[in-house]
Amino acid sequence: MKATFFLEVSSSWCFWAEPAWAELKRRYEGRVAFDWKVAKMLPGDWPVSVAQCEWFYRRSGTLMRSPFMLNAGWYDPVKPGDYPAASYVAEAAKDFGFTGDEIRLALSHAAEREGQKIGRMDVAIAVAVKAGGKKLNAKKLRTAAESKAIAARIDATTKEFFEHQINQRPAFVITSDIGDKAVFSGLTKVEPLAATIDAMLADVAAYASFKAHFGGPPSS
Repeated sequence: MKATFFLEVSSSWCFWAEPAWAELKRRYEGRVAFDWKVAKMLPGDWPVSVAQCEWFYRRSGTLMRSPFMLNAGWYDPVKPGDYPAASYVAEAAKDFGFTGDEIRLALSHAAEREGQKIGRMDVAIAVAVKAGGKKLNAKKLRTAAESKAIAARIDATTKEFFEHQINQRPAFVITSDIGDKAVFSGLTKVEPLAATIDAMLADVAAYASFKAHFGGPPSS
């Protein structure tokens, strides 16, 4: 089985979903393959001002019963034709061995808790290099993050996201090798995700049991 987390590194709702993602990885380690992919936000998805961003944070923080409010200090207006750097930097870090969550979590924390302007390439690179230690070279990471190859990868995963007929991040797509698929868009709680994975794992086990007793289907 595989679980894919579609996200935008700067998204506050993706930030709130991180504990659920971490719990899924802990609970199903060795039984489910986990991966994350960037799904770029559309121009109209971004806040238009610091005040609006703070209003969104008050709403999401209250709904999540958070003891702290997120920090809108990271906010910069998104200019037409541009896109915040953080997701490109996180994606590029995969090419240097950081295929887990550590770099994008560092970037998300820097923005949402510390107010660092990770939409700016120099800031995002500095945060990533600090999190990656000696394994990340700032110059090489920046070259990769600004490359056409990384842009193409993110465009491809964004296209994949929309092909699931969803538009809210965070999103989770869970698939199994017997052809089942479950899609969740906008949820941040672990319970419905875990219940679905449990049900799908049970079905996979049932198929395996049947095959052990009766083999594959007749060819004719």
